[in-house]
Amino acid sequence: MPISSVLASPTSQMIQAYLNNPRLSNVKNIVFIIFVYKLLSFLNTTFLVHGPNRTYREVKTYLAALAFRCAKMVPSVKNKLETELGKAAKDIEDKVAPQDDNFPRYITLPKHGFSDEMMNKELARYSELPHTRWEEGRVSGAVYHHNKVLSDLSARAYRTFSSANPLHPEVFPGVRKMEAEVCAMVSALFHAGPDAGAVMTSGGTESILMSCKTHREWGKTVKGITKPEIVAPVTIHAAFDKAADYFGMKLIHVPIDPVTMQADMNAVKKAINKNTVLLAGSAINYPHGIMDDIVGMGKLAKKHNIGFHVDCCLGSFMVAFAEKAGYKLPAFDFRVPGVTAISCDTHKYGFAPKGSSIIMYHSKALRRFQYFKKGDWPGGIYASPSIAGSRPGALIAGCWASMMHIGEEGYIKEAKHIIGAQIKVRKAIEAIPNLYVYGNPATSVVAFNSKKYNIYDISDEMSKRGWHLSALQNPPGVHFTSTIPSADASDEFITDLQEVMADFEAGKITESGSTAGMYGMAATVPSSVVAEVAGAFIDALYKP
Repeated sequence: MPISSVLASPTSQMIQAYLNNPRLSNVKNIVFIIFVYKLLSFLNTTFLVHGPNRTYREVKTYLAALAFRCAKMVPSVKNKLETELGKAAKDIEDKVAPQDDNFPRYITLPKHGFSDEMMNKELARYSELPHTRWEEGRVSGAVYHHNKVLSDLSARAYRTFSSANPLHPEVFPGVRKMEAEVCAMVSALFHAGPDAGAVMTSGGTESILMSCKTHREWGKTVKGITKPEIVAPVTIHAAFDKAADYFGMKLIHVPIDPVTMQADMNAVKKAINKNTVLLAGSAINYPHGIMDDIVGMGKLAKKHNIGFHVDCCLGSFMVAFAEKAGYKLPAFDFRVPGVTAISCDTHKYGFAPKGSSIIMYHSKALRRFQYFKKGDWPGGIYASPSIAGSRPGALIAGCWASMMHIGEEGYIKEAKHIIGAQIKVRKAIEAIPNLYVYGNPATSVVAFNSKKYNIYDISDEMSKRGWHLSALQNPPGVHFTSTIPSADASDEFITDLQEVMADFEAGKITESGSTAGMYGMAATVPSSVVAEVAGAFIDALYKP
């Protein structure tokens, strides 16, 4: 049927008459006016709250992401991208989960349970898989002590409380008491006041998640903020990005000073707006071991009546005991006015078993915003302090036992050893031609780059000598984290780095390694593609 016949049909004419009805036209006009009003209000609010520069950056980022999404819809681009990502995923899988025909794979339960002899054999086989020699201090961070006595103590505590669950304090009163005592002891180390409150979590990420959730709820209840924002430097731990993603918050990253590597305080001031519920700073940060201007950020938090979280997850007991060990640090804890929360990982420099951290608040009233409570659940009244319901009481016991065994004198001794090693390594790096250190490292981490060579190539050459350094980006670099094992091996690290740099200077090393290729790729493709590769890495972890 010709289009003209369709348009001339009675049904079509009736529809046209309906659409031309004056009343409907009025409704359409009202709807249009409301849409335009809301759009203009949104743009006006965004512009006023965020300012022209930030609004421009956000629009630019959005348009770039939109353009890339559109490009991926083109069949040829989509096919090429999927092919390249497939190759990358296969390479990652081969490296992370290599298949060995001589090594059994268990993907279903054994019909009959293993005997003790067979179990010991398999446990030994798994523990002896090829790995970086962390026992010899060849890993930057990750493992913070290699004390067999302490490990045996943790295992004994774990065995004693292996069935314990603090969700049932009436059944396991000992674990309840241990957790409360650990929280009290760590709070005292960070000079919390008598009204302070703390909770033990599974690690630094959960501590940060809980603090962000707490300040979100506080901002909503006390200040009526429904679009909560966090302001933090780009060097803040990625757990803040995770918290923003999980809890529907917006994280505003501010730049750092290129010399000090601290948060740019002018940028922090400009980023604070009526939606800000939380500032965040590090003591120390993961990339460069730098302590942000905690006092300055505290003043801003107090002025604007907003929360201020100091991330001491990596600083841990090193920042807490640095002064007693003879190293002067700027103020960073609850003695700083404006600080409302501090996170500290006891499983790092508290030398506790993996899976323990403390989130502290300046008041018990603020801590209450962290809790989840359900009063009308058919299963009974339910309440939990953090994300998990059931929690491993054995890890709480291991943390308590580690802290009680080491004691204040032990932590001071290790702080002298660990911080002293970082200073020694830093001075050695600064003395090597064409290397330089980022900022002024505070305690246990020193990050560096090269003026002449690709730092990732340097890292790969150190890997060939058995070292596992942490790669950094934006700007490029690697860092050395001083722990008890790596501090013991610091002289060997310095010698190997000096020899590697001498080989570069002599022209003996010319080819690029895998790290240089990976981070070179990451710098040239959209972040969404890098995220896809990161996802492939996580997928590979779960390949038996």
